[in-house]
Amino acid sequence: MKMPTACVYVVDDDSAVRNSLQLLLKSVGLQVITCDSAQTFLDHHADEATGCVLLDVRMPGMSGPAMQRELTTRGSILPVIFITGHGDVSMAVEAMQHGAFDFVEKPFHDQELLERVQRALRQNAEAQSQLTQVQSIRARYDSLTPREREVLEHVARGSSNKVVAFDLSISQRTVEIHRARLMEKMHAPSLAHLVRITRSLTAH
Repeated sequence: MKMPTACVYVVDDDSAVRNSLQLLLKSVGLQVITCDSAQTFLDHHADEATGCVLLDVRMPGMSGPAMQRELTTRGSILPVIFITGHGDVSMAVEAMQHGAFDFVEKPFHDQELLERVQRALRQNAEAQSQLTQVQSIRARYDSLTPREREVLEHVARGSSNKVVAFDLSISQRTVEIHRARLMEKMHAPSLAHLVRITRSLTAH
């Protein structure tokens, strides 16, 4: 599964700010897309976006914090870095309490901003990787037959083949066959690995 290209989305109604941020970010090789409003970003980029967002706090129409709340509602894992004027710091702090990644106060130092963007991009890459792994494991689990899932549930609890056979009223040999097949389908080289990936499903 090919991962989408990470991008820094600059959402700000001030064209001068958008242009200067775009130049700065591109100067270090980052891909950048600019949006003049929160609604433009939500309408055209939010659902497939990977990377991070540089988001102005105060904008006409939908504010930065309102856009962040909408992203949360949509289940987005996109890190949000707020760009704030001095009077908006309290709003940015509150937004961080609701899951924003960070905020930078104007006027900001270029290097400070770039470091925060790089941290946000690393966090998103790790989150995307974990999400992809969970989705892959879920797809493997969905390929199991109902009986294989029953055997998996018992095996993951540490039950021996003999106990599983007794609980499910089937032969021990049948349990062994189901266990071998489900381990193959789950790409589990060992029982310990099988238990670990099974637990990763229940954790999400």
